[in-house]
Amino acid sequence: MLMTFNGWLLIAVYAALLIVMTRPMGACLYALYDGRALPGAAIERGFYRIAGLDPAEEMSWRRYAVHVLLFSFVGVVLTYAFLRFQGGLPLNPSGMRALDPHLAMNTAISFVTNTNWQSYAGESTISNLSQMAVLTVHNFLSAATGIAVAFAVVRGFARREASGLGNFLADLTRVTLYLLLPVSIIYALVLVAGGVPQTFAGSVVATTLEGGQQTISLGPVASQEAIKMFGTNGGGFFNANSAHPFENPSAWTNFIQMLSIFVIGAGLTHLFGRAVGDRRQGWAIFAAMLILFVAGAGLTYWAESAGNPNLHALGIVGGNMEGKEIRFGIAASTLFATITTDASCGAVNAMHDSFTALGGMIPLFNIQLGEIIFGGVGSGLYGFLIYCLLAVFVAGLMVGRTPEYVGKKIEGREVKLAVLAIAVPPLLILGLTGLASVLPEGLAGRANQGPHGF
Repeated sequence: MLMTFNGWLLIAVYAALLIVMTRPMGACLYALYDGRALPGAAIERGFYRIAGLDPAEEMSWRRYAVHVLLFSFVGVVLTYAFLRFQGGLPLNPSGMRALDPHLAMNTAISFVTNTNWQSYAGESTISNLSQMAVLTVHNFLSAATGIAVAFAVVRGFARREASGLGNFLADLTRVTLYLLLPVSIIYALVLVAGGVPQTFAGSVVATTLEGGQQTISLGPVASQEAIKMFGTNGGGFFNANSAHPFENPSAWTNFIQMLSIFVIGAGLTHLFGRAVGDRRQGWAIFAAMLILFVAGAGLTYWAESAGNPNLHALGIVGGNMEGKEIRFGIAASTLFATITTDASCGAVNAMHDSFTALGGMIPLFNIQLGEIIFGGVGSGLYGFLIYCLLAVFVAGLMVGRTPEYVGKKIEGREVKLAVLAIAVPPLLILGLTGLASVLPEGLAGRANQGPHGF
């Protein structure tokens, strides 16, 4: 058993700092949600004039949703075209070729939807220009879209009578301009100070201890890494993601990255409480998320520290270090795994497939919950609120009262929509997994046999 005091202290300090940061982040988000004037308002107004946009014009929920979908659709088309012509564009020092149609479409959809799932090795596939002008840009825009939708959902709960839920393009602009961009600039500089590269060079040749030559890939890593974590994107500059020393060099950069994954999701719970006029509601949601997170992190740490009993029987004693970086160890690796799967971030500093059965079950369980433990930026809050509606409805039936939540009656239509939102994702996941388990194309894509193949 390799559990240590320092390991438990790491989890405790992380949880404590998250609690401390929740209120100031929530206050910042509330200022953006409320539409109040902030430093740099002249720049904001300039963007609106160029776009011919009136930020005070309210959108109905239908119009807001249509703008979200159209914005995302245009993003997919432009990203696909950019990646298909990558080979002929500048800032391509390593001579990366254009992506094939399937890979370009996969990448475009993945980054526009904040999924950031990658079926390529970034250092051997994507040019510096594509990393910055396409993938990093989408890291900002997809995160801002998620937060904007969260603003609209919160307005729906907070307002008693209204013909609209805000303005999507104004929300998108404000979140990007006042929150994501300035924090990411400072964050990237901190990462550069910690050893993360930020250069237009494609690679550097190093001489190994044995006297051989090794080509090491470089690029504008820090700028993508900052918004990758802060916006819970997860798409790595390198194939090894945050296990790569150029993305995550040390224990303290690892801690900063873990903290940045949760901070917006935590702040949104405080925003919700302030917006509905009852801060206890926000802290209740935060407390439920925090309990689930700490329980998962503790159980994963215990399981990985216990190690593999099959190896113990052979006389190999110790925790499970398979698939983990020595510079992080078991505690920091399992904490990172719990955080990133809670938030649907996708960034990893260890191979989850190499965890023990119980240690690997917790990250998988976190994913199956639908990113409601702080979750992705925006999606964590409104995903959790769906469960709040169902809980209030069931409790109301049990005590014989009309179900209400933050002053809003919960009736049949709301419950049907909530159940639909919960039922559709597992239906799609299980259905498509079932097809993949019998079709030749699905079977050909497995990295492992048996249950791990899924």
